[in-house]
Formats: sequence, structure tokens, C-alpha cells
Amino acid sequence: MEREMSDDFLKVALAAKEAAAELAPLPRAPKDAALRMVADALVARSAEIIAANALDVDRARESGVSEYMIDRLRLDEARVGAIAEAVRRVADLPDPVGEVIRGSTLPNGLELRQFRVPLGVIGIIYEGRPNVTVDAAALCLKSGNATLLRGSSSAYESNTVLVRIMQEALAGTEVPAGAVQLVPGLTRDSVKELMRARGLVDVLIPRGGASLIKSVVEESTVPVIETGVGNCHVYVDAAADIDLAIAILLNSKVQRPSVCNAAETFLVHAAVADTFVPRALAALAAQGVTVHGDARIAAYGDVVPAGEEDFRTEYLSLDIAAAVVDSLEDAVAHIRKYGSGHTDAIVTRSIGASRRFVSLVDSAAVAVNASTRFTDGGEFGFGAEIGISTQKLHARGPMGLSELTSTKWVYTGEGHLRTATGTVVASEASGG
Repeated sequence: MEREMSDDFLKVALAAKEAAAELAPLPRAPKDAALRMVADALVARSAEIIAANALDVDRARESGVSEYMIDRLRLDEARVGAIAEAVRRVADLPDPVGEVIRGSTLPNGLELRQFRVPLGVIGIIYEGRPNVTVDAAALCLKSGNATLLRGSSSAYESNTVLVRIMQEALAGTEVPAGAVQLVPGLTRDSVKELMRARGLVDVLIPRGGASLIKSVVEESTVPVIETGVGNCHVYVDAAADIDLAIAILLNSKVQRPSVCNAAETFLVHAAVADTFVPRALAALAAQGVTVHGDARIAAYGDVVPAGEEDFRTEYLSLDIAAAVVDSLEDAVAHIRKYGSGHTDAIVTRSIGASRRFVSLVDSAAVAVNASTRFTDGGEFGFGAEIGISTQKLHARGPMGLSELTSTKWVYTGEGHLRTATGTVVASEASGG
């Protein structure tokens, strides 16, 4: 395995593995102190971070990257401050390591406990936003894990400075500085090394677009926690409050259109289409949103004709697909066909309709009379998130501290021995 890896990659992977062993048994206090040191260092050196980020932004703009994607990349003093504050919030959260999940005393007298332990070394492959570099490192550190970070080449300058600042801050704490590592290199070869580092990396988390996630899931030999794209829906039910529906739709789409929990499709029940659709089209147009509508939506105004691909698209821009449906069940069928299992919302005054929607929609998060934009680790009180898992094994939805742990079983006896006929205690069997 090691002969297939470059010396540069092997160096950081081994450093992370060694750091993980040192970090795992640390109690909460030194981890929290280290995180606060990291937060302070980020603020103190914000000018250095912003200067490095400006190089990434300039390079992206010269390459013709859209302004929506540049917005995901850009850092300023306020955003650096927000990143540091997220680190402090993680420090304030309870430590999941050591939490007893369940326990009992067995009939034979053995005391059985299952508790949380770190995963070990977590590799993260992600695109675009450099805040992920710090969010991921902070969450991994607090949960007792070392991390190998492989961000996109578009944010390489930003990520390099951020990791260096974090490592230098950790050097003055009880947490090993090697617990945060940046995978060297800008080519796909470094991504492949991380995906094939089974034995050095315990789990891999991809965070980005559909092609990135598909590549990691299909090519990795390291176990993968799959985070999904966000083809999120807002369904306006027959019993919807129209004013509320307009407000939720606009917030879901335009509050920050370049992120995975932004709405990409709205569906409206035919019973309220005459009232809702004209107002929705006007409100979206006022915000610069292009609507890709089916024939029934097009009857209400000027829209881009929508085909199959429009309903499958995660736009991450001021675009949204739209359709009229004849029932709640038709809305659910549409979501099942085109959705990504991320977040889907219903707007309704009917308790029965909301309960049925929640029971039928198989997504990581379902919103009732609320914006899709709330599916977020920070909004859920996790401090930050490692990503939004749309799979069903181990973790689903925003992944916070608990989702970055595994479990260990411990049973304690008094010389218990298992025999063909049952359990004996050694001292009793010997007559002691």
C-alpha cells in the first residue's frame, strides 16, 4: 500500500495517524482550549487569510468562474470572524467522546456499556468554500479525530494559510499539531492517494457536486460517508397560506442560492395555482430568478420551458424549476423521481397534509412551513457541520460531533468465564 503513495502524501497521512492516537484519549478541556486558540489565531491573522484568498478569487475570476461560485470562495473580515465564531461554538458544545449510549447488567452479572469513541483519521474531499477547511478541522478535533483535508485547487492558497495558522495555534496546546493536515498537491493524483489510503484513513467524506461525490463513492477503497447534492423542493399545498408560501419560497431560493440547501424546484397544487403562481413568478422575477417551468406554469407567464433535465438540476444560481401538481401524492412522486434526498418542504395549514408529507417524503430533512435553508449544522445547534449526509448508514442529515464518532463495547466482570453450560466466576469455580 505504502509503495503506491508519494512520499509527500505518506508523510502527512502517517502524521495524522500518529496524532489521532494521541488525540483520542484527551479529555474535553484541552480540546476546547485548543479550539479557542485556533479561533483567536484566525481573527488575529485575518489579513493574512484575506490576502491569500484574494489570490484564489482573482485566479477564479480570470478562469471565468461564475460570480455565484466566487461568492462561495470569497473571504472577507466578516466571514473570517464568522468562521472563528463557529470554532468557538464547537468548543462550547458537549464532548461526544465517552458518552454512554446504552448499558445494562446482564443476567450473568457482566456490566455492559456502549460508548462513543473517535473514528480515527477522517479524510475530507471538498470543493469551493474555504470555511469548510476550518469547520471540518474543528469538528474533527473536538470529536477526537485527526483530519486529512483535500480542498479544491481553486481555494488552495486560502486552505494552505488556514491549515498553517491552525497548526501553529495547536503547537502551543496539548493537542498534537499533526491532527490537522492538508493533503499536498493540486492534481487528481493527490485525491486518488487519499481515496486509496485504506489502513491510514478510517473514513472518507466527500463534500461537493454530484460528479465529485460519485467519483469518490465509486473509486475509494476507504469507507465513505456519502454527502449528497441538494435538489431541494418547496411544495405549496392546496391548504397553504399564500403569503407565507411566497415568503418561504423566496427565502429558500434567494437568501443564498449557491448552497446545497437552497430550493431548486417549487411545486404547487392545482387548487391554488391561479392565486399562487402569478404572484410567485412576479416575486421571483423581482429577485432576478429565472423560472424553468412546465407547460402548466408557462400558462401564467414568461418562463423557460422545462424538460426532464431541468427538474434534475442543482442550479446553485438564481434559477429554479417549477411545476403544477394535482395532489400531494403527485408532489411526493415528483420529489421521489427528481429529488436528491436532501431537504424538501411543504407549506400548508393542514395538519393532516403536513403529517402525510412528512411520512411519505424520504429525505434527510423535511421542513413544514419553514425555509429549506435551515438544514444546516449551525442552525441545528451543532456549531458547524462536516456536511449533509443523504445516505442512510451511520449518519443522515447535518453531520455534527456525534456523527463523527463510532462506538466501543466494554463489559466488566469479576472473573467471569464462559463455559459450555453457561457462565461461571473464576473465584467461585476454584472454591475461593
